[in-house]
Amino acid sequence: MSGSVDWAFAEQVAARIAGNDPFASSYHRHGMERDFEEFTARAQVYVEAETGLTSTAGAARARVVDRIDWVRANLASYQRLLRPVLQRMDDRLVGPTAAVSGKIAGAEMGALLGWMSTRVLGQYDLLVLEDEDPEDQDLVYYVGPNILSLEKRHSFPPSEFRLWVALHEVTHRTQFTGVPWLRPHFLSLVGELMDAADPDPTKIFTAVGRIAEGVRTRTNPLDEGGIAALFATPHQREVMDQVGGLMSLLEGHGDVTMDRAAASEIPSQARFARVLRARRSEMNLAAKFLQRLIGLEAKLAQYEQGERFIEAVERVGGPELLNRAFEQAENLPSLAEIREPSTWLDRVGRVPAA
Repeated sequence: MSGSVDWAFAEQVAARIAGNDPFASSYHRHGMERDFEEFTARAQVYVEAETGLTSTAGAARARVVDRIDWVRANLASYQRLLRPVLQRMDDRLVGPTAAVSGKIAGAEMGALLGWMSTRVLGQYDLLVLEDEDPEDQDLVYYVGPNILSLEKRHSFPPSEFRLWVALHEVTHRTQFTGVPWLRPHFLSLVGELMDAADPDPTKIFTAVGRIAEGVRTRTNPLDEGGIAALFATPHQREVMDQVGGLMSLLEGHGDVTMDRAAASEIPSQARFARVLRARRSEMNLAAKFLQRLIGLEAKLAQYEQGERFIEAVERVGGPELLNRAFEQAENLPSLAEIREPSTWLDRVGRVPAA
């Protein structure tokens, strides 16, 4: 446990912001566990048939959670991921300063997770550690109240919508468990960012400089990943671009797969997609600014950019050419290549496979 973040306070703040959705305790909630166990198992069959990837981790396991349960699961993941940088911060912060900083950091993290818990529908927890309980790892989470709310608000057929959501999340699990090198590669990139993180207060001057440059060039310095990108070193920004390219590929691949796999069983999927796209843009100005500040706006753009990249690649060589991206880490597209697919095609796609 790190003193740099008051994790208990983070959970309290998140719980207050997440609120109690009326569907969380209604009769509509009953049976969701059974449904998602079935749909998750079916989704794995459809996804593996569509993508050609086969999970080496066995059957996917579903867990339906309420908002605060989702928050707790993510707080636990953040504690593990942030351990290296938080240890360095603990060494620098002592006395009253540590307590105040921990409360502030806890409030910020709690506010972020609390707000996100009202939006997210599902999530695959890819962080698997040997010293953790295996029953609480490699899970596909579904946030029950949020799914129910959309179903009732838009009169979605539950059996179709739940299978459709399961297809997207199971695609992510299949990516990380069906491509042997992908999980360690992703975690190595995250670890590199954590190892390079330096809680040096003087970095604020670098951030101010980037803001000033943005004003001069009439660009928004938050567009490339939120406030974290402002404080990043050139090397960190390079790694962030690698992570951004990878996540755009995976999110685009997830969206494409969920629309293709089991399409005959989900006749309403086009309407589902329209509603979710509209949902991403229907927030007020304060929420939009928060998205940009924390880098979530850049992440949401990954869905669309990833889909456009996949369309461009498949237009040239079909799914077989796209699969070249999953052959080895060197074949992954960078963020720049996601935005300009022709550059990836010139580097990887037009060269015969070994």
